[in-house]
Amino acid sequence: MSEFWIAVFTALGMILVIEGLIYALFPNGMKRLIISMLDMPSGSLRLGGLVALVIGVVVVWLVRGG
Repeated sequence: MSEFWIAVFTALGMILVIEGLIYALFPNGMKRLIISMLDMPSGSLRLGGLVALVIGVVVVWLVRGG
């Protein structure tokens, strides 16, 4: 398996670890967050997702020697 795929699967695994940890530690807070997201406009959710995407790309770029 190439280094690229090892990195991809490692990243996906870490996402699952972090998300699982958040749900395990703060289940009621996550319920409230999801309910509040239903009332948010789609544009706000999309903007938040795009901001997270850009921050993630920058972090990966910096860590990988950008």
